[in-house]
Amino acid sequence: MDNAFWLERWQNNRIGFHEGRVNTHLENYWHQLDLAPGARVFVPLCGKARDLLWLRAQGHEVVAVEVSAIAVRDFFAENDLRPVVEQFEDREYWREDGFTIIRGDFFDITEEEVAGCAGVFDRASLIALPPSMRADYAAHLKAILPGWAQTLLVTLEYDPAEMDGPPFPVSEDEVRALYTDIWRVERLWQAAVLDEQPHFRDRGLTALRETVYRLAPY
Repeated sequence: MDNAFWLERWQNNRIGFHEGRVNTHLENYWHQLDLAPGARVFVPLCGKARDLLWLRAQGHEVVAVEVSAIAVRDFFAENDLRPVVEQFEDREYWREDGFTIIRGDFFDITEEEVAGCAGVFDRASLIALPPSMRADYAAHLKAILPGWAQTLLVTLEYDPAEMDGPPFPVSEDEVRALYTDIWRVERLWQAAVLDEQPHFRDRGLTALRETVYRLAPY
């Protein structure tokens, strides 16, 4: 999925991936990363997720990236935040009260921009990407993050013959193949969730499994 795909989705308000509430797995499992309250954290492909607000409420400095200007604008407007916006080359930095959202391409994010980030929340990034892009995504994430960073990762699994993504299915074997060179992969939770997310049944799925992982240094 190139940037044009996601820009078009936001332009046409086709944002079924936006939860509109804080993610349950974030609330239930973030503490297992055992980060300091003031730790800097990174949220890739953030959209306008309310998860950013929850992370800030825990005392974290939040750094995020999102390609859609509509999503970034709406996040600040809907939460009554008045950011200072700075332009740098092809990116914008929207900053307000402990939030920095970089409006730009994830693959352009540099090590300096996420320096000191101790935690990552990936609910809708890895699964937003087709198989051809996931290795590059994981490689870039590992390249820019500090070696001691930890990640809370949420994935979905289903029969790809039943539905075209996004979101795309990502198996545990793939998660391990992508990350175990530098991170230990620990499964924290897994369950069948199709009954809780019936809109996926409408798209043709007969089974859907969700998994939460902790990725941490060895």
